[in-house]
Amino acid sequence: MAGAVREKAAAGREERGAGAGPGRPPAAGRPAGRRTRKLRLPSRRVLLAALLAAVVLGGFSGWALYGSNWLRVEQVTVSGTDVLSTGEVLDAAGVFEGAPMATVDTAAVEARLAAELRRIDTVDVDRVWPHRITVKVTERKPAVLLRKGETFVEVDDGGVRFATVRTAPENVPMAEMRVADSPSLDRFGRQRLRESAVRVAGALSESVRRDTRTILVRSYDSVTLELTGGRTVLWGSAERGGAKSKALAAVMKAERDARYFDVSVPSAPAASAS
Repeated sequence: MAGAVREKAAAGREERGAGAGPGRPPAAGRPAGRRTRKLRLPSRRVLLAALLAAVVLGGFSGWALYGSNWLRVEQVTVSGTDVLSTGEVLDAAGVFEGAPMATVDTAAVEARLAAELRRIDTVDVDRVWPHRITVKVTERKPAVLLRKGETFVEVDDGGVRFATVRTAPENVPMAEMRVADSPSLDRFGRQRLRESAVRVAGALSESVRRDTRTILVRSYDSVTLELTGGRTVLWGSAERGGAKSKALAAVMKAERDARYFDVSVPSAPAASAS
């Protein structure tokens, strides 16, 4: 009987302590050992101070860039010119000393230079803070010349006619068109036939180009080179220029006394004394 009473009392104690002991599991949805923290926003005074600082900094930056004398153009330099003068480039660029550096639109300056000076092939305009603008120019090089009355029109290797000069530059061949009676004129047009001369000039080796006085175009398939020393080269069409240039170099080396060369079929070049 006493044992039954003791067991009943122990059971009662277990029931009373079931929800309060150290082994009590955490309540559902609440991580053990973690406290909830509230997000504290900056005070209104801090926000106003930050806003005021941003406004002041922005205003100062704008004044430094546009209103002060600290960041203004003091020098414009030009490089890469050969035929063009520095003065011509500066006049076309239109960048003036004393202008705020930030107001110089480099892309617009590049476009203006390319439009006003056709001799310019590429141009790169950069700001060099705090006071300098650089203009780097690459000029077009004439591949052939076209006679125009008493002057000469320079044409680059892209077929662009970029300048008219009174004195022909040295070592640049003259392109001569004799296509009035050629059926090629109706089929291809004068511009494309003129481009044939440019393509041929571009395929010549440096030594042959220096010796070439005239590139004579009679038709699309008949282009002839007139060299120094009374030598003549039948080139054919402007196609396969690289192969023809190699064939010409080889046959000239093999036949040093020849005055006539035929590389119209580059796999079978020919040469003769007359």
